[in-house]
Amino acid sequence: MAANDILARNLRRFREERKLSLAELGRRSGLSKQTVLLVEAGSGNPTIDTIDRLALALDVSPRALLSEMGTEVLVNRAQEGRWQQQGGADVRQLDQAFGSGYVVNALIRLRSGDEPFLCPARSRGSLRHCYVVDGVVSIGPVAKTVTGRRGDFVRFPADTDHVFETLTETAEVLVCTTAPQLSMAGGVRVF
Repeated sequence: MAANDILARNLRRFREERKLSLAELGRRSGLSKQTVLLVEAGSGNPTIDTIDRLALALDVSPRALLSEMGTEVLVNRAQEGRWQQQGGADVRQLDQAFGSGYVVNALIRLRSGDEPFLCPARSRGSLRHCYVVDGVVSIGPVAKTVTGRRGDFVRFPADTDHVFETLTETAEVLVCTTAPQLSMAGGVRVF
């Protein structure tokens, strides 16, 4: 989603939660109603000063206005998914959201014959929440992997090196990674 779209959606959400009209938000921020309308429509090119004024008027941080915080309902259709090669696996990112930290959801598709998908340690406090969608996998910290079968859920700390490896011809694992806010500085890494 484009930054203007995220800003527009978050601005509308926060304005409506506070039961403010466009005119009232304009008055509180020192901006014209037309400027607020354009930003909320995803049009124009708002300056940093404009974003700061809107954030202050809404009593939120500029980051809250510019961060993907999720939608009320998000549907990620199977046929529209994009798979990307990462290490020894195909990864399909499903969602990411900002809160007290980061949450990144992805599907991992593993194939026999490929190298195990080795993941370096993440920051302290990071966790992997794994649901085996299909197949049988060996997953977890390198020194302490467990076998997961279709329908199994495995959660483990991601602050040590860990691995995903299929024990069947193919396997798919839904992985939700939670990480403290500071660990993703400089950009969100899926894996």
